[in-house]
Amino acid sequence: MQPFICRGGTPPTPFKFLLCTLPSRTPKFPYSTSPLLSLSLSLSLSLSLNMSTWLLMLLCAAVLVIIIIVGVTSIFHVKSWVLGRRKKLRRAQLPGGSLGWPFVGETIDFVSAAYSPCPETFMEKRRLLYGRVFKSHIFGSPTIVSTDAEVSRFVLQSDARSFVPSYPKSLTELMGKSSILLINGGLQRRVHGLIGAFFKSPHLKAQITSDMQRYVASSMARWPVDGPDHHRPHLVRIQDEAKLIVFQILVKGLIGLEPGKEMDFLKQQFQEFIAGLMSLPIKVPGSRLYRSLKAKKRMATLIQKIIQEKRRNTNSRAPRDAIDVLINDSSNLLTDELISDNMIDLMIPAEDSVPVLVTLAVKYLSECPLALKQLEEENMQLREKKLMKGENLEWTDYMSLSFTQHAIAETLRMGNIISGIMRKAVRDVEIKGHFIPKGWCVFTYFRSVHLDESLYEDPYKFNPWRWKEKDISTWSFTPFGGGQRLCPGLDLARLEASIFLHHLVTNFTWVAEDDQIVNFPTVRMKGRMPIRVKRKS
Repeated sequence: MQPFICRGGTPPTPFKFLLCTLPSRTPKFPYSTSPLLSLSLSLSLSLSLNMSTWLLMLLCAAVLVIIIIVGVTSIFHVKSWVLGRRKKLRRAQLPGGSLGWPFVGETIDFVSAAYSPCPETFMEKRRLLYGRVFKSHIFGSPTIVSTDAEVSRFVLQSDARSFVPSYPKSLTELMGKSSILLINGGLQRRVHGLIGAFFKSPHLKAQITSDMQRYVASSMARWPVDGPDHHRPHLVRIQDEAKLIVFQILVKGLIGLEPGKEMDFLKQQFQEFIAGLMSLPIKVPGSRLYRSLKAKKRMATLIQKIIQEKRRNTNSRAPRDAIDVLINDSSNLLTDELISDNMIDLMIPAEDSVPVLVTLAVKYLSECPLALKQLEEENMQLREKKLMKGENLEWTDYMSLSFTQHAIAETLRMGNIISGIMRKAVRDVEIKGHFIPKGWCVFTYFRSVHLDESLYEDPYKFNPWRWKEKDISTWSFTPFGGGQRLCPGLDLARLEASIFLHHLVTNFTWVAEDDQIVNFPTVRMKGRMPIRVKRKS
């Protein structure tokens, strides 16, 4: 065995052995030659260095232990999250269904069914295969379709933290980012609340009633007593008449405009505007969407001019229209552009909702003589009662006509003017055991619920009497949507339909000609509901 040799080449003595074991970089001390002092200083320095090393090693070890603990804990939490999510996905899975063909999905099948007399066949076929909630792929998006009232209620009641509106690209282009249909959060609640409160106000209902009675009477007074050959009663297309009257009423309620040149200009531009709502999303000069956007710009210019005049002439009088309500808002969030855009959007019911409700009511009543007879008797009794008292009809009188309201509710149930609503999930959502992934759309299909035989006996039969026992506020009846985006004009729609039907049945008899309902892209009558009217003596 090789002996331990000290620096210098000679074997160490016991004393020198200690010196030899010191680090090679031990400093020299030129001012002291005492071996004992040198040893003392060297040992002190050596111990100091060793203590620092040990402290550093202990610190590193502590950090390492902490890293290991954090790592193990993180792995445990990740594993728990993954296992929990797997359990959740096992419990809440994607509904059954088919995504169809690449790119087009099942859109062609859906549109084909929508154009047929029974558009719900697309839904019913898949409901029988997969249940009331199923997956599909329509209009370019993977979609969860709900024909379940409870699931639809959850979606409609959810706020923007779970679901946001989803519409075709052409429609979002035309509506604009500030539309009440597209905005979310506090601004949406603010605009919706202001307009909804105004539409429900007794002041507006009284104004609408007065204007509607005047416009309806004026319009019906122009209907000839006899046809051109003096043998057949005069032909009237109810859908056209209702559109003209309702547009004038709604525009006055929204922006305060009376019939005249500006109203005619607005009506013309509005027709150009709505023609592009379901067009191809191609925005080039000459395209349908481009022409509709130009028409909207011309409408917005006129409405912003009205807004500016109102701002200059503002005073403390009660609001007379929706613009008055919005420009008096104290939040300073409502710009002229936002107000004008939303006034245009709120004109859409004058084209697709209220006139179609009136038209379908006339159709269904014409096909059910017993219901028409009872509705006529109810309205004649009210009219005679008011004539005897020398009083004008008020909005409360129309809404008190119980059978008329039942007939309107049944028309809404069968007609399904709004067949459904699209929402988009902004996070993963679980509803009744169904998993809806973030980014997927949800189509709450009202038509299937309204025609569900488990909810409505003999659902394809026009039966206003069913509403004697049924609650119209139930979630199995959602003709105006629901939740935070419930249509703010639902009461006005019922009122306007009541007034039109009252004047029709108390002044005329009629015979309806054959016509067919078209359900896509919007509900309407193919022949605009022609009837041959005869004035009562």
